[in-house]
Amino acid sequence: MRCSLREFNALPADSARQALLACCSARRWAADLAAGRPYASTGELLSRSDQSVTWLDPADLREALLGHPRIGAGPATAPGAAGWSRQEQSGVDAADQQTIQALADGNRAYEERFGHIYLVCATGRTGAELLALLGDRLGHDPAAEWRVVRSELEKINRIRLRKLIEG
Repeated sequence: MRCSLREFNALPADSARQALLACCSARRWAADLAAGRPYASTGELLSRSDQSVTWLDPADLREALLGHPRIGAGPATAPGAAGWSRQEQSGVDAADQQTIQALADGNRAYEERFGHIYLVCATGRTGAELLALLGDRLGHDPAAEWRVVRSELEKINRIRLRKLIEG
């Protein structure tokens, strides 16, 4: 679903939440953004999104991660997110087999270390860049890594909200 900000503001609450869940699968985030309507501008919506992400607890963040595939592993299963994930990760498509295998191995190591998928805003980044970031993040302690996950989720949500609202 794509709509103008005016159309989004006019949606019934349940429809607005469903549209938002295509951007981020954290129900608390979607409910908060739907409840904040009407928005005077896309910027106001994006600011509310950032603020809402800061309020998410680890369980909410884990729920948000369910809407994202592993880097280099194919589309997400969340409604509406599959095409966006594929576009966002298109930089991996040109990667050589060695980089793709290293990403798969790195994803496994990351999940073993942190207990959740490696979330990164992949838009505009190559497979090699995503692999380098993954390597750096494996050195984080869990608290620092949750802060990075939160920041990356804010970036991804902004991109997806713009696609939802601005087309």
